[in-house]
Amino acid sequence: MSNPIEDFKKERQERINAQGSNEKLKSAADSFMRESIKTGYSYNFHWLGRPIIQYPQDIIAMQELIWNVQPDIIIETGIAHGGTVLFHASMLQLLGGERKTVSIDIDIRDHNRAEIEAHPMCKNVTMLQGSSIDSEIVESAFDLAKGCENPMVILDSNHTHEHVLEEMKLYSPLVKKGSYMVVFDTVIEELPEEASADRPWAPGNNPMTAVDEFLKTNDRFVRDTDIDNKLMFSVAPRGYLKCIKD
Repeated sequence: MSNPIEDFKKERQERINAQGSNEKLKSAADSFMRESIKTGYSYNFHWLGRPIIQYPQDIIAMQELIWNVQPDIIIETGIAHGGTVLFHASMLQLLGGERKTVSIDIDIRDHNRAEIEAHPMCKNVTMLQGSSIDSEIVESAFDLAKGCENPMVILDSNHTHEHVLEEMKLYSPLVKKGSYMVVFDTVIEELPEEASADRPWAPGNNPMTAVDEFLKTNDRFVRDTDIDNKLMFSVAPRGYLKCIKD
């Protein structure tokens, strides 16, 4: 007898697979990404009142991952205005239980910290100020993760190859089989140089090159290509890494 829920899941997976080889759709998505980067499109959105500086595609993808993985702690690098802090915190509160968010930034500006701490979704949020690869910051993050069974790691701070690769080496041991380490702004590799002309990263020196290097020597993680095929455009192409080994 047909199961409508399983039938729907099967049809969805077939669509996702087909999108991955739809060159016309991929070309249109690539054009949108390139043009929207020029306009600062990612700065247009808020999460529960705070700027989130993300594409809606990736926000939805992260919502799906968090709901499916059910992490008991999310460790993220990069805070900016705090939208992602509150997004992760609100998702964990929806899951229930004593789950927590650890957010790290080298410069947490006072006005942003005040807005984040005053927000009703700030429950169980710890913000750490300092470089995400500083030994004391890393130690603090690991201390906060003690006793947690299912951490998720999200990297979105300094986007240079060297920095992101070091972040991946330092924080990947926290991630257990079935969970994810998500590396944002891998899209830099696919954009023209002028898109990052005023930044220390660029094509050839960015999160995607760091992911490529990391995966050469770490067999615990694989790219979740289903997410890429589903989203079609994303600031994290090939950056959704699933842990497949303990």
